[in-house]
Amino acid sequence: MTAITPLSADELNQLTADFDSDPVNRMAMNAVTSAGIDKVARNYDRARLLQRRFSTTVDNGEATHQDRSGRCWLFSSLNVARFVAKKNMNLKEFEFSQNYAMYYDKLERINYFMGDMADLIRGGEPIDSRLFQHMLADVMGDGGQWTMALNVYKKYGAVPKDLYPETESSKNTGEMNTQLRRLLHTAVAHMVDDPSQIDDIVRRTVEAGHRMLTIHLGEPPKRFHWEWTDADGVFHRDGEITPQEFWNRYVGSADLESYVCLVDDPRREHAKGRKIGIEHLGNVVGGDPTEYLNVPVQFMKDCVRDILVEQGIPVWFGADCHPMMDRADGAWATDLFEYGKVYRVDFDMTKEQRVRFGDSAMNHAMAFVGVDVADDGTTTRRWRVENSWGTKIADKGYFTMSDDWFDEYVFEVAVPKAMLPDEYLKALDEPATMLPAWDPMGALA
Repeated sequence: MTAITPLSADELNQLTADFDSDPVNRMAMNAVTSAGIDKVARNYDRARLLQRRFSTTVDNGEATHQDRSGRCWLFSSLNVARFVAKKNMNLKEFEFSQNYAMYYDKLERINYFMGDMADLIRGGEPIDSRLFQHMLADVMGDGGQWTMALNVYKKYGAVPKDLYPETESSKNTGEMNTQLRRLLHTAVAHMVDDPSQIDDIVRRTVEAGHRMLTIHLGEPPKRFHWEWTDADGVFHRDGEITPQEFWNRYVGSADLESYVCLVDDPRREHAKGRKIGIEHLGNVVGGDPTEYLNVPVQFMKDCVRDILVEQGIPVWFGADCHPMMDRADGAWATDLFEYGKVYRVDFDMTKEQRVRFGDSAMNHAMAFVGVDVADDGTTTRRWRVENSWGTKIADKGYFTMSDDWFDEYVFEVAVPKAMLPDEYLKALDEPATMLPAWDPMGALA
């Protein structure tokens, strides 16, 4: 094995001398230390010329705010659902309770995790294995996927936000998640110590998790009375209704449960037109597995364009949101920041290389609500995005994405199954190629 060579004093002195000898380095240092890299690297021409006009726009009302939580996948999926509900109830503004969805996701995830770990322990999985340690490290975060969200809505329905509002812990989930993680770690330690007690430990842990969630988030409604006044001033009364009935009555017409998740896995060993899945990734035991159909990114764009233009409904998607993002102005473009010119470094990895070498993965979910299509009727130029970071940034919470940024940093979209050609429909019936729990395609929004 080649020994790692330490930096010598002479080498350090030479590095410093080389830096100081170039006035461009000094200028860059002075600018970045005073203003920060983003302000210095921001491409003025690209920023000012990124148009914020769209040939098709879907109006979804006021942008929502996930606060200090990682619930973007729930916010964005419910933003799609609320568009349908508003249309069905003739409401200008409406919001589902994201707190309700998180409550049942976390309760189900506790049960899912405990059953998963019980199987590993009974199967003799070493506690220091990569899988075992990954499962312990990744437990009780806020992130999720479209399929996981729909598993919750199908089983538990949804409720209006004013009937199950935000709490301190739903808006700022860190401490609650820490306590839940400690509960699960303790339970796993006890199962390893005494495997004969696994079933009882699982039962008691689910009971404790339910208790803790209810203390933090409140007790979710099982039934409620629903009345509303629509956009025309007409009063409506539904009477008493369950969350499941509410979801089916006002969102069911969109058939979101039949949607398919398309993913762009750029790694060459994962063939397009084939289904992939992630081991140990899920939330509701007995729910739909977290699987994707791997397709070219252009097919994803074509589907999103057609849904927006022809159906006029928002489209859920997952992306690596951080690269080349101007958060305050609400913009993404691949050349929005010229970091390489400031540092004089070539950041030239492809999308495949960024995934393969840990530089990029899906970490945020949002909804497409607009597109600008060229006069040929097919070429997409830019996209309008409904985010869940509140109304004080971007265009009152709505972002603009250049078309080339979609190619590089969007990984997943959820679309109606009926949009797929026969070859893709056939692929859905084939077993998924299962990837390990730590694979980048298993990253959660």
